[in-house]
Amino acid sequence: MPDFKLALAPSQLTQTINPWSWTFGDFSLFTVNLGKSAAPGVEARILDEVGSYGRQLGRIGEALSVVIDWAEKQGLPEHKAIAELKLQLEHVDVIRREEKAPAPTATAVE
Repeated sequence: MPDFKLALAPSQLTQTINPWSWTFGDFSLFTVNLGKSAAPGVEARILDEVGSYGRQLGRIGEALSVVIDWAEKQGLPEHKAIAELKLQLEHVDVIRREEKAPAPTATAVE
């Protein structure tokens, strides 16, 4: 008897599972504790309404870059902490550019 195959599902099926978003009413499966806070309600609101820690740090870094550029034009002497901060900010910029860059498209080879 010949084999009979019927494909009712795709050959490849993926589903993103994000346990950080699993909530069941007032109960969640996971809790991420980022440390003690004197005002956790305020901190939660800031994260919701202002931005994530990464976004806040990014804005601070951008503002510091402006201040550093101005100070260097005023003759700010070289300082190790400033040089290290500038390297970190440059690294962040590289990562941002890499993430924004469009994925290379496949071209047909003849």
